[in-house]
Amino acid sequence: MAFGRRRQAEEPAKGPEATEEPVEAAEAEAAEEAEEAEEAPAKAGADDGGPWDSEDSPPELQRLDFGSLQVPVAPGLGFQVNFEATQVDDEGNPLDGRPVAVLVQYEESAMQLQVFAAPKRSGIWADVRRETAKDIEEEAQGQTQDNEGPFGPELLAMVPAPLTEEVLAEMPEEVREQIPAEFLEQGWAPQIIRFIGVDGPRWFLQAVVQGAAIEDEEQWQVLEDVFRGIVVVRGDQPMPPRDLLELQIPAEFSEAGEDEEEEGNTETFSPFERGPEITEVR
Repeated sequence: MAFGRRRQAEEPAKGPEATEEPVEAAEAEAAEEAEEAEEAPAKAGADDGGPWDSEDSPPELQRLDFGSLQVPVAPGLGFQVNFEATQVDDEGNPLDGRPVAVLVQYEESAMQLQVFAAPKRSGIWADVRRETAKDIEEEAQGQTQDNEGPFGPELLAMVPAPLTEEVLAEMPEEVREQIPAEFLEQGWAPQIIRFIGVDGPRWFLQAVVQGAAIEDEEQWQVLEDVFRGIVVVRGDQPMPPRDLLELQIPAEFSEAGEDEEEEGNTETFSPFERGPEITEVR
């Protein structure tokens, strides 16, 4: 789901175009800073603690450092970084890319994390939620429902997921066998997606949850604890609202790749080798 300036797998909901000129963005930010300081929007879930701003006093936890996102680690969790190609060859093959999302995987569940710049004096989650629902209903022919969750208002969506021969061929056999016959006959299955958003001081954090955690309370609790323990590092640089904050690859990723190579395993971390990831809804 994309918003602001649309980019594949980058932004969560459709919305007004962000300012294109960096100079204008810097001037707008400078003017805003010059005004009398006002409180940042209240964070959903703030009463229970987290997600945290780097200026807060977050609890001491082991976290992976993705630059603007510091994500807690725990037994059973897997992590993947999703990339967007920034340079391609004549045939459209990616030559270079930038990280745009962090995927946290736990058992049969996945949570995609992205963090964006936001205005100093107002949150954007209400607008993003409304725009996301409109996109899903009008473009994806899906259904949406507003819910109240542990971090405040959220959005639950049902999107028709195609079950073409190509899609079925890529599925593990044990997964195909569990698909009801009526879904196979109609050629699609309902895909449930949960959108969670938190407005922080000059940032907006979004989580998109899929898989068993939608209904399995035990798996959801693991992902909720991860989300609650996240620390956002906004930085002082002026940025247009809804621009993606910069992500980096943790040192642990490179070290893991080196260890695998030493053990004779040629499979190394590559930004263009995709594992399971959140389906982007248009």
